[in-house]
Amino acid sequence: MKTLAFLSGIVFGIGLLVSGMTDPAKVIAFLDIAGPWDPSLILVMVTAVVVALVPMQLAQRRARSLVGEKIAFPSTRGITGKLILGSAIFGIGWGMTGLCPGPSLASLAASTWQEWLFFSSMVAGMIGFELWQRMGQRTRSAPTAPLVAATSRKT
Repeated sequence: MKTLAFLSGIVFGIGLLVSGMTDPAKVIAFLDIAGPWDPSLILVMVTAVVVALVPMQLAQRRARSLVGEKIAFPSTRGITGKLILGSAIFGIGWGMTGLCPGPSLASLAASTWQEWLFFSSMVAGMIGFELWQRMGQRTRSAPTAPLVAATSRKT
């Protein structure tokens, strides 16, 4: 199974390289609809959605993947504050750098300081979010101490 995952990652990375998703200038030109807009990445995104559509539909009907692993989809709870905040942070980072997580990993091979700065910032953000989530779970699950009446005094 690890071999299949590794090969899938290689194919995905090659697809990112061939499509131009690892070129920050091309991505920023796609996002800049008020400037010299480059709509070529729409084809990449539409192709990705079309390729994923049938396998995702099939996966939703199964409990286990073809290699026997449990399939877990996130529960759909609609639009939340976390979703809006996360989307905004992602969009701002993508617009500023022209990189997102997948292409940033593929771009590490270029070994420029910008790719490493983005990657390390992304990892720091993920670790920070995980710690924040754990702290929130701890405070929600911690038993609260009963309040002691302050009126009882010894005289």
